[in-house]
Amino acid sequence: MIAAHAFTGRTVAVFGLARTGLGAVRSLIAGGAQVIAWDDNSAARDAGGVEGAEIMPWREWPWETIAALILSPGVPLTHPKPHEVVVHANRAGVAVIGDVELFAREIRADASKPGRAPVIAITGTNGKSTTTALIGHILSTNGFDAQIGGNIGKSVLELASPSARSVYVLEMSSFQIDLTPGLKPDIAVLSNLSADHLDRHGSMENYTAIKQRLLNQVPKDGQAIVGVDDAFGAAIFTQLQGPNIAATAVSVGKVLGRGIFAVDGALYDAQNGQAEKVMTLSDAAHLPGAHNWQNAALAFAATKPFVKDNRAIATAIASFPGLAHRMEDVGHIGKTAFINDSKATNADATARALAVYPDIFWIAGGKPKSGGIDELTSYFSRIRRAYLIGEAAHAFARTLDGKAPYEMSGTLDAAVVSAARDAAASNLPQPVVLLSPACASYDQFKDFEQRGDAFRAAVARLPQDAHLLKSGAAS
Repeated sequence: MIAAHAFTGRTVAVFGLARTGLGAVRSLIAGGAQVIAWDDNSAARDAGGVEGAEIMPWREWPWETIAALILSPGVPLTHPKPHEVVVHANRAGVAVIGDVELFAREIRADASKPGRAPVIAITGTNGKSTTTALIGHILSTNGFDAQIGGNIGKSVLELASPSARSVYVLEMSSFQIDLTPGLKPDIAVLSNLSADHLDRHGSMENYTAIKQRLLNQVPKDGQAIVGVDDAFGAAIFTQLQGPNIAATAVSVGKVLGRGIFAVDGALYDAQNGQAEKVMTLSDAAHLPGAHNWQNAALAFAATKPFVKDNRAIATAIASFPGLAHRMEDVGHIGKTAFINDSKATNADATARALAVYPDIFWIAGGKPKSGGIDELTSYFSRIRRAYLIGEAAHAFARTLDGKAPYEMSGTLDAAVVSAARDAAASNLPQPVVLLSPACASYDQFKDFEQRGDAFRAAVARLPQDAHLLKSGAAS
């Protein structure tokens, strides 16, 4: 754990006692702060009390004594309107920050110490979790103490205190960046940008500006790494170029005169102006598809300052085991593969999975996001049948009508059974049952992890149904 000493002897309020909130409580108390806290969920309140926070309804907080409000990233800061606790904090002149800001202040306090642990921060609409995990894997494989957290895995304050070989590898959501004005990452990575979370940011312009803020905070001796294949990323890269920051472009499908690119299934390093082949990307069995080529290219660029040997990075990329809930192969029944892509919470992320497989029995739906699945029309020819669940089912059905067959499954369990049955009965050589919802999970599940775990469990139960096993045994 990293103890936060920025508020020693002062009172700090924590609103939201899930993973990041509880981590903040523990860190603040370890650093000598007094903590008052609240969560609307009684079990979360109990957990906060166990960690040493004084549980008090936020409307009763003594705002005149509070030094800062640590806000859960899931609580609206600005849009569609600020939560009332934010309004009260603003009126009282209390700074509203997140747990990553506590981490940033602690790291900044150590900046004068020799050997300060560097920070790599990764953001973007899609691919940031895989890129974060892959960066950590490359560093760990090459002898570094990679501490991976933030929006993935452990909350940032639950990571280990720095050691001589530590590198902090942090996935940063737009919500977290909004609450972290003081983080100055040594390396910042932007994977890509497409419309997402606009209900929380108001517009694509606001969403893009928040993502760019992380890159703007890189110090002069740091590096910004930017995916330039979408118009937003390309514009940000253009703005970053100049004497104040080293910016590296990353592309998939486009040869760059200077940067990192993947073309025809191979990864190239042209940072010095001359392209050198790093690896054949098919060697990385758990990084299928062009979108994963981007993840590999971004991870290569981010780790090159630490691992000078391209071959060592290539070997690590090839040995990456994959990320849970992101195109995760959870098993086979006969000829049918079952792929858990629960982390695909928007259409752009789902497009990346649909592009990989030719014969798909697609499970989709959940809590809808703006735009629906209209942008996926070009992939409908790959869908042998869709199985629609959750709140988005009827809207998705209207989009699919006349373009791809579908059924209204309602629940994930029902969809898995139907999709497995139809795939087993097909004459296709390699059918794939793909959970790639293109939706948030909050209508039926706590989060995408719970949804993915439920899919995995439903697949594991299938062998109990003998009629689904006519095409072969489960493995």
